[in-house]
Amino acid sequence: MDWIAFSLLLLACFAAGATGVIFKPGDWYLSLQKPGFTPPNWTFPVVWTSLYILMALAGGRAVAAGGPLLGLGMALWAAQIAFNTLWTPVFFGAHRIRLGMAIIIFLWLLVAADMVVMWRIDWLAGMLLVPYLAWVTVAAALNAGIWRLNPTALKRPATP
Repeated sequence: MDWIAFSLLLLACFAAGATGVIFKPGDWYLSLQKPGFTPPNWTFPVVWTSLYILMALAGGRAVAAGGPLLGLGMALWAAQIAFNTLWTPVFFGAHRIRLGMAIIIFLWLLVAADMVVMWRIDWLAGMLLVPYLAWVTVAAALNAGIWRLNPTALKRPATP
């Protein structure tokens, strides 16, 4: 484990997570109809905190392992954290449900690709990303369900 890389990646993860503090779900989200499988609100910070730690651990292990795929693995890691960071202000801040769906689809593809590459660098690094891919799958299904259940909310203006 490269603890310096882990620390820097964890910092990047929590910076991404800070968008959830800045762009809170608020009244707009509470007013939306949600799919029946929507987890309780308290689960989101618990799950994301756990996932961010796993993501940083995966990156730290990959950096320690090195190899010819490390550059690709870390590029994919950086791209997925960028899309992860982008989704919250788009969905909760701008109330753009469809654009949020497009972002989360790209996020899912990036996480899946990174998981495969990380697996080839260090099998445990790849395994550490499995829960993340599973949660992004749930989040994408939630985004899609909210889109389907709230057709009139698609162009609702953002509130301060």
